[in-house]
Amino acid sequence: MLLMSKIYLHLFTYLSATRNLEHKLRLSRTRIIDLMRIGVVTESFLPQINGVTNSVLRVLEFLESQGHQAMVIAPESQGGPQEYHGHRIKRVPSIPVQSLVPIGLPIAMPTRRLEYLLDGFAPDVLHLASPFALGGYAARVAKRLHIPTVSIYQTDLAGFAKHYGATIAQNSIRKIVGKIHSQTSRTLAPSRSACLELHSQGVENVHLWRRGVNTNLFNPMQRNLELRQRWGSPHKLIVGYVGRLANEKRISDLAVLDRDPRIQLVLVGDGPAKSKLGRELPNAIFAGFQSGADLAAHYASFDLFVHPGPNETFCQAVQEALSSGIPCIVPTTGGPADLVTTQATGYILHTNRPDSLVAAINHFIERDDKTEMQLMARHSVVERTWSKVNHQLLDHYRAVINEGVSHEEVEVA
Repeated sequence: MLLMSKIYLHLFTYLSATRNLEHKLRLSRTRIIDLMRIGVVTESFLPQINGVTNSVLRVLEFLESQGHQAMVIAPESQGGPQEYHGHRIKRVPSIPVQSLVPIGLPIAMPTRRLEYLLDGFAPDVLHLASPFALGGYAARVAKRLHIPTVSIYQTDLAGFAKHYGATIAQNSIRKIVGKIHSQTSRTLAPSRSACLELHSQGVENVHLWRRGVNTNLFNPMQRNLELRQRWGSPHKLIVGYVGRLANEKRISDLAVLDRDPRIQLVLVGDGPAKSKLGRELPNAIFAGFQSGADLAAHYASFDLFVHPGPNETFCQAVQEALSSGIPCIVPTTGGPADLVTTQATGYILHTNRPDSLVAAINHFIERDDKTEMQLMARHSVVERTWSKVNHQLLDHYRAVINEGVSHEEVEVA
């Protein structure tokens, strides 16, 4: 009888298309219903491929595997899917962002359509992926509709603006991002440096939530000797980069490695700076965009991985390289420094200084414990699976739902 009552309550509360009318019913159902409805508002989604999109995809796949229902709201983009792993994808109008900060992403325009979508779907919690224009508006709507929110800090837009010389825009963006996250129930940041940055912006309820990695796909067994031979091994040290070929990634800082006859630089990825980098790094191999098993083979076939971008809040590419057993060279700023232990799993240094890069290369070449270093790289992330970190995400969802219920019960009383 009790079970039937729970099922009846579940069905009844979701039949309503108006969030405010079912608000009081939500107070009683959140504690007894294990399966959740999650609204996912993201600034980037397919067909765009980047860190934000990839993280959202992993979350959606996990939610489906656990029986939860999600609806995604994303900027309009030609060729984008209408569904992903059983979750509906809804689009809102967008404009190109290149005129503001040239990072190749559309910015969604705040519209009442978003409010209608959220009100009709009636989510238990709202997941804001790297919120800016769309996510900021969604946070305000969620507050009006009494929907608890979890915001994910993932893109250092202010850092990108600074890189492109837009100092005024940098300060404004920093304030906007801080205000957005301050309006949400809880903010999840992927690294200690990102947590500190948010605290400096006045954001209080910040929790560390790292990203997962597919350790089955990205593993040392994917090493491809034929690929390495094409790149010049064993006569050259293979140093690789994986990511977007864009100015803010500071790939041109690797020119000193490109000129070194002992090194073959391999760049995996595509982007607007490809032609420019072709002139600046004339000896580099441009492997283009790779995915799946091909990408895993490229990672595992490097001797060293390098990521010179100073504005990364986390850098999934570093984690995938470590999972592949490849030591990493990363900058002293941003999230990658959280992932690497210097001289154990890689090197943390000023990647914009040629002498520092050369010193790290020389140290690595002279080491007689490279195998141990590779094993430590793999071991450092092998337990950080997407399943594990996404179970942590569910705990964050439930926490803000229950916090919201507690606050509302006080108000009702």
